[in-house]
Amino acid sequence: MTHRFLTSAAVLALIAGPALAAPDAITLGMVLEPPNLDPTAGAAAAIDEVVYANLFEGLTRFGPDGSVQPALARSWDVAEDGLSYTFHLVEGAQFHDGTAFDAEDVKFSLDRARAEDSANAQKALFAGIEAVEVVDPATVKVMLKAPDGAFPFKMAWGDAVIVAPESVAEAATHPVGTGPFAFADWVQGDHVTLAAFDGYWGDKPALSKATFRFISDPTAAFAAMMAGDVDAFPNFPAPETLMQFEADPRFAVIVGSTEGETILSMNQRTPALADIRVREAIAHAINRQDIIDGAMFGYGTPIGSHFAPHNPDYIDLTGLSAFDPEAAKALLAEAGQSDLKLRLALPPPTYARRGGEILAAQLATVGIQTEITNLEWAGWLETVFKGHDFDLTIVSHTEPMDIGIYARPDYYFGYQNEAFNAVMEQLETTSEAGERSALLKQAQEILAKDYANGFLFQLAKTGVANAKIEGLWANAPTQANDLTGVKWLD
Repeated sequence: MTHRFLTSAAVLALIAGPALAAPDAITLGMVLEPPNLDPTAGAAAAIDEVVYANLFEGLTRFGPDGSVQPALARSWDVAEDGLSYTFHLVEGAQFHDGTAFDAEDVKFSLDRARAEDSANAQKALFAGIEAVEVVDPATVKVMLKAPDGAFPFKMAWGDAVIVAPESVAEAATHPVGTGPFAFADWVQGDHVTLAAFDGYWGDKPALSKATFRFISDPTAAFAAMMAGDVDAFPNFPAPETLMQFEADPRFAVIVGSTEGETILSMNQRTPALADIRVREAIAHAINRQDIIDGAMFGYGTPIGSHFAPHNPDYIDLTGLSAFDPEAAKALLAEAGQSDLKLRLALPPPTYARRGGEILAAQLATVGIQTEITNLEWAGWLETVFKGHDFDLTIVSHTEPMDIGIYARPDYYFGYQNEAFNAVMEQLETTSEAGERSALLKQAQEILAKDYANGFLFQLAKTGVANAKIEGLWANAPTQANDLTGVKWLD
């Protein structure tokens, strides 16, 4: 196991205490352990679940209602032609290693993220940047290739946090940010601990310490909550037990929405899946409600495209891919696929493992056989996301309003549609709200009618917490466990 520590004696004292939370400390459960702790060089949602708004900060940030709020940029101005943003930075901020934060760090971070050799999983967020100019230590100007009304939104992603050249090389295992909490230790396979940072520039958090414990087994998660070994499990993996918690006054059950479009991703590099008739057949073979009931115990909202139902621009397109096994069989026959066999790779979350078994049975009823392979998260990222070595997989895309991933030329599911790309390009340069809404609706329809993937359900956020804890997010506008407003009630 790997242990890494800050040299501060205060931090060492904080982590030497008992496992149970003190009134100013909290232990949170998480299903997945992050593969690293650098959100600027990793695609796993678990990274942001630990560090977003806690350890790292960006120019902007998402609030609990999904709004874009100031962060390291206290304000910004947009040029009349929309081709530049001038960000006015907070002053007096410092990184956890004592180095000062200023505009040079912003330029370094944005240039690093958009560089040709960038390892950023969301490099497309920065593709519209023409240049970054340091005006003075507290002001940075970002020039764009074309107007982009969504630029502050893009800068709120976890992938856009600000890092420092002095410490970024070790960010994967010893992250250094400007947030209210500093990295304390990581015992791999068990937990990550953060401790309140005395030199934080903003409002001090009520918590002195936060420990994220990794518990992937639903039964073990239930036992840990009941025993008080964890104080909260914001994304609880055993929804079948929520009724027990609701009946127990010691706990609060927190149910909200997420940005997690849960999809059956189809690798269109696989010859059979390049045929729209096969993709449509698979879509009609899926009974979404059975998957929601069987895998999520009723928690989840059916979707017909890659878009969150709580978004005001959402349109319900589930009818285009309604459950219709006979239509599925006819489409497979028309495509000449009488004995189709596909590989189904499943990552660890319960929605994937439980949902995958149900979905495999549904596909079998229309004549599609599946070979299931269960992968750990690191293996899924390497084999499926990076290696494209799969036919089908189930995963929740938890990034905020990420419909643009379907325009990426080498994204893991290999979707290509010039009409969709054109809509995305137009969206990039459109700032008027009504026009953007119309384009987003058009994009949803293209994906639905092209059966780009099997659209299953919007992942619900089902959490359990000690009833004396206040401030945990009910909804998840981004993949985060923001602890900046969390406290224990007296």
